[in-house]
Amino acid sequence: MSDTERVLVTGATGHLGANMVRDRIAAGYEVRAMVRTDHSAEALAGLAIEQVRGDLRDLASVRAAVKGCRWVYHCGGKVSTIAGNQQELFETNVLGTRNLLDAAAAENVERVVVTSSLSVVGDIEGEVADERTPFNPFLPHTPYTYTKVLVELEAMRSAAAGEVQVVIAVPSLIMGPNDFMPSRIGKTLIDFAHNNLRAFIPGDHLVCTTKDIAAGHALAMHKGRSGNRYIFTSGRLSMDDMMAMYERVTGRLRPRLRINPAAMMGIVRVSSPVLAKLRPQRQQLITPAAVRYLTSHREIDTRRASAELGFESSSVEDAVTLAYQHFVERGVIRT
Repeated sequence: MSDTERVLVTGATGHLGANMVRDRIAAGYEVRAMVRTDHSAEALAGLAIEQVRGDLRDLASVRAAVKGCRWVYHCGGKVSTIAGNQQELFETNVLGTRNLLDAAAAENVERVVVTSSLSVVGDIEGEVADERTPFNPFLPHTPYTYTKVLVELEAMRSAAAGEVQVVIAVPSLIMGPNDFMPSRIGKTLIDFAHNNLRAFIPGDHLVCTTKDIAAGHALAMHKGRSGNRYIFTSGRLSMDDMMAMYERVTGRLRPRLRINPAAMMGIVRVSSPVLAKLRPQRQQLITPAAVRYLTSHREIDTRRASAELGFESSSVEDAVTLAYQHFVERGVIRT
């Protein structure tokens, strides 16, 4: 293929990035994958792609990665609940996105799709949220969410200035295979399969399969309107539904203990800042923001992606099955 048919995927070793790379290979594109210098490339082993090492915080390495690419899928970024990582989150996610967009403009990239987060979508009591709902900064949010708000501002700024066409893809909770880190939802499945999940909090999530979010990014690239954002979801899943899926897929039984959400919120409001001080380098699996997202039951209108892009959702249970098989094949889950 020619240079005009080459695509760059940043964050190529992450859960989304690894699936985006495979999706673009299957679609017949020449794929270049940007991998952070200090990260393992296990997620890309055996794939017929070009790998480049770099760091989003380094404009020179970003520009080298972008050079010669027609389209860029910016899936890269840092996800962290570690208390001492706020500056690194800002530099990687926000300044890294600015570097990526500046490099794309300088190298005449046709279009960039920037990955955001559903946590950025506004939450106003009594309103059904959609892509136009403003973010409420006074609710509990993680530092990661605040950086994603700024990532979207960088994308909108670049699009409004006419520097490069930019479309924002907003995924809900991603579920599916090729989860090499693993993600927090992947870790939950691993713990469930090993009978190490002792309890769960009732609530629900909007979820998106890896198949759907990769397809959504591709649709955003070729059909989305520059300067716009699109929410992608495969449906709403309660924790009871998720536990039932896990039971069917793994053959294990769900935990008997269901933790009252209000009680858990009271616990984490006290424990989260204490853990942040005592163990600042330890990821927190449960935070006040996580409990709020799980129990908010907020309504989100996701029709724009289907109406404007032709997006269609796939089976969540199939994605869970593929994720389980992926972990078994790699020996991460012992059967």
